Amino acid sequence: MHVAETTTQTRNLMVADHEMRLSWAGVTDQGRRRDSNQDAYLAEFPLFIVADGMGGHAGGEIASRSAIGRLQTVVSDGPVSRAAIERALELAVGDIADHPETTDEGTGTTLTGVFLDLDADLPHWVSLNIGDSRVYLLRDDRLLQVTTDHSVVQELIAAGKISPEEAEGHPYSNVITRAVGASELTAPDYITLDVRAGDRFVICSDGLTKELTDYGIQHFLRENADPADAVDAMLVAALENGGRDNVTLIIVQTTEETADSSSTDAETVE
Repeated sequence: MHVAETTTQTRNLMVADHEMRLSWAGVTDQGRRRDSNQDAYLAEFPLFIVADGMGGHAGGEIASRSAIGRLQTVVSDGPVSRAAIERALELAVGDIADHPETTDEGTGTTLTGVFLDLDADLPHWVSLNIGDSRVYLLRDDRLLQVTTDHSVVQELIAAGKISPEEAEGHPYSNVITRAVGASELTAPDYITLDVRAGDRFVICSDGLTKELTDYGIQHFLRENADPADAVDAMLVAALENGGRDNVTLIIVQTTEETADSSSTDAETVE
C-alpha cells in the first residue's frame, strides 16, 4: 500500500512576548471501500477545516467542496472570524441548494476545525463544529475531544441510554443531527482555547475515528513529532485497519522557538 508523502507547512508567530512556530499538515484519502472521496479539507493559516460530505450520486462531494471553497475565500479576503465563517457557510448552503446534482434531501456536509483568532486582544484558538467530524487536542500528554458530535448516538449517550462502547456498533451510528446542507444553516458550535506551546490539534472525519481509537491517535502523535509524519502514520493505520470510509485529517501544532531562533516570516501578535 502506497500513501503519498505529505508536507509540513510552518508559520512563525510572536504571541505576546513568546515566539512560537505553528506547523501543520493534512491529507485526504478515498479509503478502501468507497468509490469516490466525498471529504475535503482546508489547511491554510489561520484556518484549518475538515468537511465530510454526504448525499446520493455526487451530492456529498459537491457539498463538502462548496463549503471548503467558500471558506477558502474567507482566508484569501480576511480576516477570519466567526461572522465571516457563517457568511461563507450561508453562501455554501445556497451553492448546494442550487446545484443540479444535489437533489437528494440528505445532501450536506459536516464541518469541523479550528482557526487562530488574531483580532482579539489576546490571540486564541476557536474550534467550530457541525456534524460528527471531530477536533482533538493533545495537551500535557492528555488527548481531549474538543468537539461534541451532533449525532443520534451522542444524544443517546448524553441521555444515558447507551454507553460510549455501545455507540460504535449502534445501527444509527452514521446518523447525524446537524449538517451544512441545502436548507437553512444552523450556526456551528464554538469553543475558545488559549494558545499554548506544545499543543497539538487533530482535525478529522469519522473515517479516521472508525479505524483508530483515541489511544491509537495519541500513540501516533507521541511517536511522530512532525505533523506530516504523524498524518501519514495515522492514515496508513486507518487504511490497514479497514479503511471503510474516506479518511481525512489535519494536524496543527505549536512549539515555542528558542531564544536564538530567527524567522523572516514571523507575524507579531500582541
